[in-house]
Amino acid sequence: MIYNIELSNDGLVTFPGGVPIKNEAGKIIGAIGVSGGTIEQDHDIATVGAMAILD
Repeated sequence: MIYNIELSNDGLVTFPGGVPIKNEAGKIIGAIGVSGGTIEQDHDIATVGAMAILD
């Protein structure tokens, strides 16, 4: 299910399926977003991509 689809900010709508990339200090230094599968699949793929960048 897509949660918060009804929330928007002047036409900007967020979709699940992405994860932030944080450095060792916990600061967000980027993000990866994935779309095309289920929310769970998109999140899993984005997580693997983020982990690959940090390794």
